[in-house]
Amino acid sequence: MQPSPEQSPHHAYPDHWEADVVLRDGGTARIRPITTDDAERLVSFYEQVSDESKYYRFFAPYPRLSAKDVHRFTHHDYVDRVGLAVTVGGDFIATVRYDRINAQGRPASAPADEAEVAFLVQDAHQGRGVASTLLEHIAAVARERSIRRFAAEVLPANNKMIKVFRDAGYTQQRSFEDGSVHLTLDLEPTAESLAVQRAREQRAEARSVQRLLAPGSVAVIGAGRTPGGVGRTVLRNLLGAGFTGRAYAVNSAFAADQATIDGVPAHRSLGGIGEPVDLAVVAVPADRVPEAVADCGEHGVQGLVVLSAGYAEWGAEGRERQRELVRQARSYGMRIIGPNAFGIINNSEAVRLNASLAPERPASGRIGLFTQSGAIGIALLSGLYRRGAGLSTFISAGNRADISGNDFLQYWYEDPDTDVALLYLESLGNPRKFTRLARRTAAVKPVVVVKGARHSGSTPPGHAVPVSRIPDATVSALMRQAGVIRVDTVTEMVDAGLLLADQPLPAGGRVAILGNSESLGLLTYDACLAEGLRPRPPVDLTTAATPQDFRDALSAALADDGCDAVVVTAIPWVGENGEAESGDGEVLATALHAAAATGPAKPVAVVHVEIGGLAEALAAATSTVAQQRPPTAPPALGVPASPATAAPRRPATEQPPTGPPAPDKAVGDAAPAPDAPRPMGRIPAYPAAERAVRALAEAVRYAQWRRQAAVPGKVPEFLGDTIDEAAAGTLIDTLLGQDPDPRGRPLEHDEARELLACYGITVRPTLPAPGPEEAVAAAARLGYPVALKTTAPHLRHRADLGGVRLDLDGEPALRRAYGELTDLLGKPAELRPVVQSMAPRGVDTVVRATIDPAAGAVLSFGLAGAPSELLGDTAHRLVPATDRDAAELIRSIRAAPVLFGWRGSAPVDTAALEELLLRVSRLVDDHPEVVAIALEPVVVATQGLTVLGASVRLSPPPARTDLGPRRLSNY
Repeated sequence: MQPSPEQSPHHAYPDHWEADVVLRDGGTARIRPITTDDAERLVSFYEQVSDESKYYRFFAPYPRLSAKDVHRFTHHDYVDRVGLAVTVGGDFIATVRYDRINAQGRPASAPADEAEVAFLVQDAHQGRGVASTLLEHIAAVARERSIRRFAAEVLPANNKMIKVFRDAGYTQQRSFEDGSVHLTLDLEPTAESLAVQRAREQRAEARSVQRLLAPGSVAVIGAGRTPGGVGRTVLRNLLGAGFTGRAYAVNSAFAADQATIDGVPAHRSLGGIGEPVDLAVVAVPADRVPEAVADCGEHGVQGLVVLSAGYAEWGAEGRERQRELVRQARSYGMRIIGPNAFGIINNSEAVRLNASLAPERPASGRIGLFTQSGAIGIALLSGLYRRGAGLSTFISAGNRADISGNDFLQYWYEDPDTDVALLYLESLGNPRKFTRLARRTAAVKPVVVVKGARHSGSTPPGHAVPVSRIPDATVSALMRQAGVIRVDTVTEMVDAGLLLADQPLPAGGRVAILGNSESLGLLTYDACLAEGLRPRPPVDLTTAATPQDFRDALSAALADDGCDAVVVTAIPWVGENGEAESGDGEVLATALHAAAATGPAKPVAVVHVEIGGLAEALAAATSTVAQQRPPTAPPALGVPASPATAAPRRPATEQPPTGPPAPDKAVGDAAPAPDAPRPMGRIPAYPAAERAVRALAEAVRYAQWRRQAAVPGKVPEFLGDTIDEAAAGTLIDTLLGQDPDPRGRPLEHDEARELLACYGITVRPTLPAPGPEEAVAAAARLGYPVALKTTAPHLRHRADLGGVRLDLDGEPALRRAYGELTDLLGKPAELRPVVQSMAPRGVDTVVRATIDPAAGAVLSFGLAGAPSELLGDTAHRLVPATDRDAAELIRSIRAAPVLFGWRGSAPVDTAALEELLLRVSRLVDDHPEVVAIALEPVVVATQGLTVLGASVRLSPPPARTDLGPRRLSNY
């Protein structure tokens, strides 16, 4: 909303303060600055506030606002006087205001850094977290305007407001003066305030998803009068799934006397229903959607699934139509899945919702599935169905204009019905937030991601996604750092999801292989080695093996303490007449389940070749709904496992992670002992050894990450003794100047050395050598032996082109090298030669840190030269890096053995290298103006290291949306 011409001319309307937010109950609202045009809205809002709330705000009866009050509360300069309003449907539901004050509590201007703050929330909206959200936003505004503290006077009886301040997590002081509570809040964010903000964000966004997935009533808007069509298909699917709530069909074209359609009440508009509707599925042409959304908003609908096409996928006009759709829905407090969505499914027996175009509700299970593509969603549903897998929830978000994968990560984090989260993503709208949410969710349940459009750079139509400059390999490394299981194809995602959903996590990478085919066993063995696992020699049961032989061999493998997982390989039995014996699959499945059910909790996977009925029998062995025991099952099998008694989700040797317990079993259930028999569960079957082993390897790597994440890394305290953060900040301010170039500037060599020295990073000095005499003088100053190097951009770090001469031990050698260099490569003015003292011999490495606009600060490491530049052998971690991150960083490149004594060479000082990485990480984390650092080469010797070259680039700090107040992504 833009201000009128009468608005204060001192500062333009701050439209970047506008934000859509999710409140505690899952509804949305809009926060924006109050303008002079809001007088009528303010008066109307105040009339709906109770006398008690007015008394709490003004400390006296205050039935109405005077004209002077209205003028004061709607006229702001957006610096010393600021007012924000929360709106729903264009109407105010809450306001907050601050006025800058001096030490005596009187109105003031900068440099005064304290402000008095006051809130007023309409009674009907109290308890929705409105004031808490407003406090986050007004505090961010105040910090932007150089206000460091808030002061507030609160009546002792106003417990709700006191709690808002107390629970915010800011450093605060309280005193009792003149009958009121005086509160002072330090607005500098703290670890506690950030934790409070993110916990509230999680609860609110999870609740907004829950309102969509578990509605008490659903209206299908656009259900046709005759069978067929999108709306009528969704209505049929909704009823066919056995939806437990109330269903309605809405179509303005219904005849006035039409009472029902497909057995549900039929209405021409939502107003005719006469009772609240929680969820609306919109299946009307795009030009009629605004009318439907308005009807929904005016009648209290909580959320929308928009199946209608004709939006951003149709070009610029469609993109603007899509943005307006989101604006309109959010203005009424509604969230949207879509547009151009395939729909949503919730298999909970308490809901049984199929508000999608999928003709059948998939089997119930423990997998949550999110996809940005309807076509991929159809393929995944089909693939999971064929494999006998079950889902807890399914979401196909279409254009993903509002609700995204981040929202569903918030929901699945605490969802007791979901053990594994599968996501097909074509972009990361908020990569920093995704990484944070994925790391937290992965600590309690696996998150498996397929990233589409990895190389094309395309994004979902119409969604504002930051452009990332980092390659896909870096994105993959950062996902793995967050515990995400990144796979390349949807087939691999299904393979991994089945294993993770139905088998316990392995305690290590030791794999037993057994089966009735030596060849298939060898293929499995080779696949294990290729994936970095430690397979034991395959056990060949021979082609004469019976199901009982398989059972005995699997029982023995599971009982073996030297085995962490088992892969069973099987080919059909061939009888004496040359034909496969009937019933082989079902009998073998029974035998394998019997062994798995009575053995220790270790993952089992089956690789089979054309054994009829085996995969189906293995998949049908468990369900979230108890099934009748097959007549051929031995008594030891019992009944299928329920969610509360499923096999443990963590390795037998893993300690429980800190934080909330993983929702893998019912509260109060005792976890089985590591070697205790486990309940029968689904055993995943694969048609190829490579697929089974790849899924198992992902589980091994994920389990290892879980064990490490249970004890997080830290930044060593010793770094603080040699870091001068304040001096670095002062130097950066000086180098950028009062009016910095938004494109930034590279630092000169001496400037970079000075800045890095503030963080204990010493760069070996270089002296310019524009001529041979200057080179000799520089060498005399530095001391022999020296190196002579060119610094021209096209020759930098190119020893292979002859631009570097080393170990020059005297003046004759230096003069000779200088002449050779200029004769070979060009004039000194072109080569820009420098002289540098020699460093101890070691391994040349490169350390970099960059600020990516999408992913944030990224720390990178590799060996200098061909390994990193030609082969791309570089490792990456997000900043801030911990001691564990630094140690993993140098060990995760393929050429890491060079650092640890490869082929009999002396190991280098990796501890010094880890310290350097931590110092660089700390520098870019403390000072976001440092947008790029490159230390090359860093020569790591057996003792210590030497930084021979450094480049640093400064720029005005980019916006950090992940640290600001909660807000929904822009449309």
